[in-house]
Amino acid sequence: MTDSGTVNRHNKSNESNTKFDSVCRHRRLIQMILSWLQALIFVVVLGWIFVPIYVKAGVVTMPEYLKKRFGGKRIQVYLSVLSLILYVFTKISADIFSGAVFIQLAIGLNLYVAIIILLAITALYTITGGLAAVIYTDTLQTFIMVVGSVILTGFAFAKVGGYEAFMQKYMAAIPSNTTYGDTVVDPKCYTPRSDAFHIFRDPAGDLPWPGLVFGLSIIAMWYWCTDQVIVQRCLSGKNMSHVKAGCILCGYLKLLPMFIIVMPGMISRILYPDVVACVVPEICQRYCGTAVGCTNIAYPKLVVELMPNGLRGLMLSVMLASLMSSLTSIFNSASTLFTMDIYTKIRSRASEKELMLAGRAFMLLLIGISIAWVPIVQSAQSGQLFDYIQSVTSYLGPPIAAVFLLGIFCKRVNEQGAFWGLVIGLLAGLGRMISEFAYGTGSCVAPSNCPFIICGIHYLYFAIILFGVSAIVILAVSFMTKPIPDVHLYRLCWSLRNSKEERIDLDADEEQDRADEKDDESVNEENQEDPGCCRKAYNWFCGLDQQKGPKLSKEEEEAMKQKLMDTSEVPLWRNIVNVNGIILLTVAVFCHAYFA
Repeated sequence: MTDSGTVNRHNKSNESNTKFDSVCRHRRLIQMILSWLQALIFVVVLGWIFVPIYVKAGVVTMPEYLKKRFGGKRIQVYLSVLSLILYVFTKISADIFSGAVFIQLAIGLNLYVAIIILLAITALYTITGGLAAVIYTDTLQTFIMVVGSVILTGFAFAKVGGYEAFMQKYMAAIPSNTTYGDTVVDPKCYTPRSDAFHIFRDPAGDLPWPGLVFGLSIIAMWYWCTDQVIVQRCLSGKNMSHVKAGCILCGYLKLLPMFIIVMPGMISRILYPDVVACVVPEICQRYCGTAVGCTNIAYPKLVVELMPNGLRGLMLSVMLASLMSSLTSIFNSASTLFTMDIYTKIRSRASEKELMLAGRAFMLLLIGISIAWVPIVQSAQSGQLFDYIQSVTSYLGPPIAAVFLLGIFCKRVNEQGAFWGLVIGLLAGLGRMISEFAYGTGSCVAPSNCPFIICGIHYLYFAIILFGVSAIVILAVSFMTKPIPDVHLYRLCWSLRNSKEERIDLDADEEQDRADEKDDESVNEENQEDPGCCRKAYNWFCGLDQQKGPKLSKEEEEAMKQKLMDTSEVPLWRNIVNVNGIILLTVAVFCHAYFA
């Protein structure tokens, strides 16, 4: 009798978790669609609100902006370290894993062999080329990705019978094997939801619409407006019109993934339901190596099975290009953060060559840590990669978003408030994240016993709560301490963005000492002998053979600095980008309304 009761409880538990896994698949689909749609809004916010402030501040990294805005070193170092941790947890590990899954499915390589080969190629041209090489290769790879994905989309819709057939067949795409041991799986576990094509759902359900509207917006603001990987592209633009045009192009490209990535992935479920929509753990384990489901292989499965031989090779290059494009951006930004905001605190008199070598050596360290983290990515959030990325950023990103938002729009916020808001937000976020990792999110075989107070609050709701708590702490501490005088805030916050007054940076003395050190360093370098042939070859390979231009006078240096901080635009191009910005926002509103 006891054994029978144990078996029944075990079967009910497995059945419940299988239903949970099915819900997660639909949830991830809607989250992906809405995150792409929100990108249309926040790239405009980035180009029109945030970047002008960053440019006028004359910064090259986001921690550097916070240092100018608040003064001191602790916020700058804190944000640099946290950003690097986020890169390992969410960006590098997830990109490595997703790219390696495709390679493994396509050509049968071992997962870690594929990872090492891809990283070796990526690191090679990132280290030797720097930011310029990253930007040029990104441009080429974007073209390859769009063309290849459009071709695959055409094949997929032709195979399924067109858009109307796609809508009908998706709702009937169920696996043939739905028996788990002696238990028949509940049809809700493998039947697509009736609202699968709708964004906004029950606020108390699996995908609460307040969490999507507000929680996902907080994450999007952190990613698009304050993350070094994204902002660094804008700061490298020739002028503000170029920056805004780049943001507009990014927004238009963000319209494509729903049609060339999400829908082909849904078609993969229609064509291969026994694999992509599997619900029986043993079958899923056999098909894709994970017991909680095989939705992560939907897109590569479509490529391998549907594309002809020649075009299959094209799509392989597309996926490789996507992986390398993302990784090179992250490596270069991580290198900049480490050298400018951390290494210079350890070696204040480091030469430019030493900084470049230190940054590129740090890339290798990041790669090693990220490879070691891949097994955690595979098992976290029931093996659902997109859920894992969104949950980690929900735990760590909101305090950063709160500091940047209040730092720009509320000049009363000071260093003490920003620091303690970041610290308390980090402690709360790490508490939730570590607890969730410790308990696990559960699977069909091993249900999670995580208490409701820890894991019961949806992570998008937790992002809203964490953002609110951080903002309250920032404002409360700031209003209880002394404000920063306006003379230190000119052109660093929104209300003073157009000020013509001379700004005295809070770290002006430190900057002067650093400038004097650079002058001494340049004198010493001028006295050095020319390197030999081997040394020249080494410098060329590592990108260290940059020819020194003529030494500028203080007046010329000041003029160049003013040019770099100039946000003026030619009226014609300003009007063109502004009109396109309005069009992009209109499209975003329409898409939200259409898929609501």
